[in-house]
Formats: sequence, structure tokens, C-alpha cells
Amino acid sequence: MNTVSSTRYLPGQAAITTPVSWRASAASFARRLAMFASGLLLPLLLLTIWQHAVDERWLAEQILPPPSLVWQSLAELWSSGELASHLGISLSRFGWSLLIGGSSGLLLGVMMGISRSARAYLYPGFSLLSQFPVVGWIPLLIIFAGIGEALKISAISIAVVVPVAVNTYKGIANIPRVLLEVAKVYRFNGLQVVGRVVLPAASASIFNGLRQGVMQAWLSLVFVELLASSEGIGYLMVWGRQLLQLDIVVVAMIVIGAVGLLMDRVLGLLESRLQGWRRAAY
Repeated sequence: MNTVSSTRYLPGQAAITTPVSWRASAASFARRLAMFASGLLLPLLLLTIWQHAVDERWLAEQILPPPSLVWQSLAELWSSGELASHLGISLSRFGWSLLIGGSSGLLLGVMMGISRSARAYLYPGFSLLSQFPVVGWIPLLIIFAGIGEALKISAISIAVVVPVAVNTYKGIANIPRVLLEVAKVYRFNGLQVVGRVVLPAASASIFNGLRQGVMQAWLSLVFVELLASSEGIGYLMVWGRQLLQLDIVVVAMIVIGAVGLLMDRVLGLLESRLQGWRRAAY
């Protein structure tokens, strides 16, 4: 029989050996494979409708390029290095903006969460400014930062600060008071309270804010590059539209979606690793 034995211990009892069948592992793998296949149904359906619309000539090829042309353009842009160059520039802007905006939002959220004075001075103004969309900051940023890289990184950083700061503040505000009382019993100083109690207890909310910040940064990056940029994945879409080559626009859209999906999966994996003690209900 294809079984292995696992040992578990119960309080006041001897070790109990529980047989674990390989069939259970195979069934679990089959369920995951079925879920993955289910997730491919919608993309395959959209691709089928797209190809059918091209075959039936519902729209002109200049408006709706065939999938084969999009794939050919993707291969050509990648082999020439042009796609990798634009994507690398965008990822560089994304990385700097995430570093600046994430660290600023984390610091701001911790200050508002642990200090009543900081919360009284900062939270009302922060709540007001956080209502402005990224596009609302562009005219003001152009005056102070020009139209270079500083504009793009500043605008994207603002999009990151808000979710990180809000989730950090709320995570700290919702920490059970009993944990702080235990810290007093152990006579922790301020740094120990923050490092050993506050940040670990609020880690789930902080990570959720970081995840939102990453998605907001990526969306804002594309938007800013569409408005004012001469390079980057967003500019590639503008360039394709100006040349009336919508296959390039679709290629850029596919790359943007694929990179965003990859980021979300990586963050989800990190969250499951760091928050392994949490168990989902479904």
C-alpha cells in the first residue's frame, strides 16, 4: 500500500501514528490542476471570440488586428530588444517609486498609529490629500519637478503612499490592548514595543497595504507614461497608436497585464509564507 506514516502528539497521550495515503496528495494536485484549468477558460473564450470576429470581418484589420499578427509583433519586439528595453525602464521607475512611496507610507502610518500627537496633526490633512487622484497631482508636480523622471517617480510614489499608510495605521490601531500590556510587564522600551509587538501584530494589514500599493504603483506607472514619457511600456502603447499599429498597442496591453498578474502572484506567495500561521476559511 502506498502510504506513509506521520506522527502527531496529543496532550497527555502517547504518539499516535496516522497513515497518509499518496492518493490524498494526488487528489490535492488534481484539484489544483482543475482550478488552474478553470482559470484558463475565460482567456480561451475571449481568444476564440477575437479570432471569430477577425474571420467574420466584424471590424477592419486596422482596428482589430488578428491574434497571429499580435503574436508576430510580440516576437519581433522581443527579438529586437525593444520590448525588453521599454519594460526595463518601466520596472526601474516602478522600483524606485515603490521604495520611496512604500517607506514613506510605512513611516507615516507607524507615526500616526503609535503617537496620538502625530495622529492629531497629520491624520486630518492626510485624509484630505489622499482623496486626490494621481492625475490631480500632475499639474502641480510639473511646476515643481518638470517633465522628467522626477515627475513620474513623484506621481507614482504618491499612489503608493496612501494605501500603505492607511493600512499600516489601521493595523496598528486595531492591535489588541492586551499585547501592549504584556509589553509593559516585560518592560519593553519604545523600540522594542514597535519591533516586537506593534509591527508583528499589524503585519497582515501592513502587507495588505503593500500589496495594494504595488498594484496602484503599476497602474499609475502606465497612466503617467501614457501622459508624459518618451520611453517605457506606456509610451509603447502611445507609439503604436500614433502609427495606427494597434497590434503594438495590444502587445503592450498583454505585457502590462502579464507583469501585473505576476506581481500579484509573487506577493500572494510571499504573504502565504510570511503569514503561514493564518488559515483561510475557504
